[in-house]
Amino acid sequence: MSIYKNNEILLYGLVLALLLFLMQWLEYKFLILNNATDIYVGMIALFFTILGFWLALKITKPKIKEIIVEKEVRENNQTIDVKKIAELGLSGRELEILTLLARGMSNQEIGNALFISLSTVKTHTSNVFEKLNVKRRTQAIETARQLNLIKLA
Repeated sequence: MSIYKNNEILLYGLVLALLLFLMQWLEYKFLILNNATDIYVGMIALFFTILGFWLALKITKPKIKEIIVEKEVRENNQTIDVKKIAELGLSGRELEILTLLARGMSNQEIGNALFISLSTVKTHTSNVFEKLNVKRRTQAIETARQLNLIKLA
């Protein structure tokens, strides 16, 4: 039988392992203390590198949003009342002027669209106002819609 007992061998092994661990820990501690500034600078550099990549991805990401708009569309099946047009005595040109007024065009824009002078547009407009018995554009448009004289898309 050997001189050493099993418990003593185990005890010596644990003490040697503890001493080895203590020496390694002291070596790392001195390594960290001697190079502390380098380690801190490296950690800061790593932080800002990660921050830079993250910001670059955020900034360069396209900012396209898809917007879906639902709008109710009503069919306008109204027919133009030809008898009423004849009854009021509206000419073809006056109906064109009335339609363009309903689209929101100014006198100058109507003149440019129909290749007529501004004074001619004003004459036709005043004739339309007189035949419809109104004083303003909005009244003329509303009356024309109620009487089915014009058809707007």
